Amino acid sequence: MEPEVLRGHAGPPGGAHAEAIEFWFDGMADAKPRRRINTNAIIWAAAVVALILIFYGVRQLTRPRLPLRVTTPELENLVRSSSTNGKVEPVSNFAAHAPLAGVVRELYVHAGEQVKKGQLLLQLDGDEARASVAQATAALRLAEANLQAVQGGGTQQQQLALSSSIEVARMNRDHAASDLAAVQKLEAQGAAAPDEVARLKQQLATANASLASLERQQAKPFAPADLNHAKAAVAQAQSARAAAAQTLADSNVRAPFTGVVYSLPVSRYDYVQPGSTLLAMADLSKMRVRAYFDEPEIGNLSVGDPVTIVWNAKPGITWRGKITALPSTVTNYGTRTVGEVLVSIETPPDGLLPNTDVTVTVVTQEVPDALTVPLEALHIEDGRNYVYVVAGDKLRRRQVEVGTRNLTQMQILSGISKNAVVALGTTNGAPVTEGIPIHIVR
Repeated sequence: MEPEVLRGHAGPPGGAHAEAIEFWFDGMADAKPRRRINTNAIIWAAAVVALILIFYGVRQLTRPRLPLRVTTPELENLVRSSSTNGKVEPVSNFAAHAPLAGVVRELYVHAGEQVKKGQLLLQLDGDEARASVAQATAALRLAEANLQAVQGGGTQQQQLALSSSIEVARMNRDHAASDLAAVQKLEAQGAAAPDEVARLKQQLATANASLASLERQQAKPFAPADLNHAKAAVAQAQSARAAAAQTLADSNVRAPFTGVVYSLPVSRYDYVQPGSTLLAMADLSKMRVRAYFDEPEIGNLSVGDPVTIVWNAKPGITWRGKITALPSTVTNYGTRTVGEVLVSIETPPDGLLPNTDVTVTVVTQEVPDALTVPLEALHIEDGRNYVYVVAGDKLRRRQVEVGTRNLTQMQILSGISKNAVVALGTTNGAPVTEGIPIHIVR
């Protein structure tokens, strides 16, 4: 059927109405192809999505399962320890040094010999030391004599001179008193002038003062400064003699205690310089270790912590001890900053030698019946601790609370049970993530 506008149209074919009709037909023709293009795009997009889903599904179904090593938590006594190096030293140690330059006159021992307390071990040529003692003794006697003279009013000659001066002063006083008495009688009779009486009174006062001064000097014959100086001289002379006597005594080296001479670097007739080491001895039945712990580890140590000691020269032997003293400061030890910790050796130190290098291991903490997993099972993300547990054939992440750890194990306080199967790592090096399919490698 033709449209109504055609039936009612009477104008020429090329008029405005005809143009409108042509425009309507053209629009209809253009609209239909555009609807077909939009539909095709939707169909193609849906097909792409379907292909992606199919690919993903096939990928998931055909994805290889990662070979996984696993473990289960264990209840054990978790021990935290720290190891370092140390040096063995005797508790009672004695080293003799040459008190002065001289010759080793006699040797009475050899290295490794057991000696008794008080035993003579070595003798130096002591002629110079004996001369020093004699000289110091003479100086002491002179200082003591000077002190005695000061305290006794001086030497005998000084005392005689003082007594003579006192006698003269008394005679002058008596003479002045006699003259004054005679003039005073004459004054009473009007035969002496008052000025003469005054002059004689002054003369008597002067004589009395002079006598009093000499008598005080005789009663207390020394000034405090002189006495102090004389006493100081005696003390100095005593110290010098004591030092000389000690030097002479040190020329004869005796054992201060029972022990073993473990070092003897000199021979008979050797000439030694002052301060040279002559010998060293120790009580080898009482030994300790000076251990060098790095600064960050010092805070974990406590007096009484148990210690094990091993020496590479004696493999298979372990000595036991405990910490007896913590460091009071830190020092540089090679490239390390360490604190020196004293360790007693509780078991018999048989076989240990002074100055040997040993390995010291101290137990700083022990937790009984701790639920533990290997450290490699622990993962840390954003400050939180996680482990991966096996759930069927996949992994699930679990947040855990951890406690004490040592070099290999970590204590688990909460987050998993002792029956959990915990992932350690894959055998092919692939990372573990939540949800990955796995197969357990036994």
